[in-house]
Amino acid sequence: MSEPGERQTLFVLGATHHQAPIEVREKLALAAEALDPLHQALATVPGLDEFTVLSTCNRTEFYGVASGPETLRHLQAVFCMRQDFAEAEFAKFALQLHGRPAVQHLMEVAAGLDSQLIGETEIFGQVKDAYARAQERRSTGPVLNRVFQKAFQAAKHVRTHTAITSGQVSVANVAVELAQTIYGVLSSVRILLLGAGDIGEKTARAFQSRGAAALTVSSRRIEHAMELASAMDATALPFEHREHHLADFDIVVCSTAAPGTVLTTAAVRDAMRRRAARPLFLIDLALPRDVEASAADLPNVYLYNLDDLAKIAEENRSAREAEIEKCRTLLTERTAVVWEQIEPRLTGTATGSAHRDVPAHP
Repeated sequence: MSEPGERQTLFVLGATHHQAPIEVREKLALAAEALDPLHQALATVPGLDEFTVLSTCNRTEFYGVASGPETLRHLQAVFCMRQDFAEAEFAKFALQLHGRPAVQHLMEVAAGLDSQLIGETEIFGQVKDAYARAQERRSTGPVLNRVFQKAFQAAKHVRTHTAITSGQVSVANVAVELAQTIYGVLSSVRILLLGAGDIGEKTARAFQSRGAAALTVSSRRIEHAMELASAMDATALPFEHREHHLADFDIVVCSTAAPGTVLTTAAVRDAMRRRAARPLFLIDLALPRDVEASAADLPNVYLYNLDDLAKIAEENRSAREAEIEKCRTLLTERTAVVWEQIEPRLTGTATGSAHRDVPAHP
């Protein structure tokens, strides 16, 4: 812990889609079971007074309050060691912000302004979940509590007072439009959903809304597959049978939380031999990726990952530049207010009655 009156720094350290390609982000992504051990390791880092860990498909970031540069170097070393990732390599992609820019960054992240798909709303829930986990582990304090609470308020404000979320292009819609380009009418296509999570379900429902009727769900836990299949009027397939039945499907939506690939190039090649020249569309929404990347080199196979879909969606960004700038202006104004509140606490000049801590829950 820092000594009373000692100057501290509010920081963000991590890697995002802006600098790190998907093959790097998947190596840095934190599986759910890795969060507790990482938290325990970070709790021993000298001078790391507060911290929150945010890991999504777009980013792995640490928000915290530290006593100095050596603390951040120690944090980075712990993280890279646990991910088996070279520190020198991490430095090529690392984002590091301090002070007021760190506040602005969190606000833009929570508002969906820093996402691959500008204006997407899923990130708001992901940031709230990350903050809630940090509170449960008692790793937040007066600075992060205030910054995160104000970030949530700011995100709600820009969604209410701007059109940043209207007309947004989702990964699901991009995938459906690509499928229509490949197959035309979707009523006869057969779709396999690997993974029963939220993003996969949204994509599958987007296909159903465009006329796709033949849907099969497969998950590493068969009870999850059966539950989602029942809700979507689909059929369930045991996960261990996925590669054997791959040739039966035209579109495969992959969104598992598996630590490695669940569809190999060899399995895709074998399926294509049995498909009578009918194309196969693989939509890989997972991080780490579910489909071996070299499968994209096979004839008549169309493989798109998260970065590929985001690039397509980016083409529609120009129509929303005015709203983006409006949001950024609103967030900059709120950042200034928050920074004025927390800077005295970081510099050790805050008085006892300066500011009360915010409530424990968003």
